[in-house]
Amino acid sequence: MHRMGGRRARRGFTLIEVMIVLAIILALATLVVVNLRGTREDAKKDTAKINLQTLGKALERFNDKINRYPTDDEGIKALWDKSSITDEEELKNWSRFVDQPENSEKDPWGTPWGYRAKDETSEENIFDLWSYGPDKQDGTDDDIHLRPRNMDGGGTGDGSGTPTSR
Repeated sequence: MHRMGGRRARRGFTLIEVMIVLAIILALATLVVVNLRGTREDAKKDTAKINLQTLGKALERFNDKINRYPTDDEGIKALWDKSSITDEEELKNWSRFVDQPENSEKDPWGTPWGYRAKDETSEENIFDLWSYGPDKQDGTDDDIHLRPRNMDGGGTGDGSGTPTSR
């Protein structure tokens, strides 16, 4: 008969070992989720910038054909809906400037685009177009503008959520 010593043969894992493995798995899962969430938000910001450029080009085509930018009241809706345009000559020159309006009405966060016929921060006769960003609030640090914004200190932002002077 074989006699067991003072120690029994070890079988399975101890509770502490299982808890350590679970803690490691939880830490790794947290890192993955945090990185994916950041990637998703970055993708939405990139999408907003691309959409702003597309809408900006459509506004330029509108200006080329109609000889003005849409008014503040008309907004960017004038790019796909001519119902707010009352001048007969302008109506003759109007054409649909956006192919898929259902994809152009709102930014990636579901908020309508910000638009002004005159950019208040520019000396030029140019429009202002922006997304309110993830917080959906105007005038905050995460706003995304088509063009860089002039800062109070004379510098310019990068158009991707820098503070604006309004």
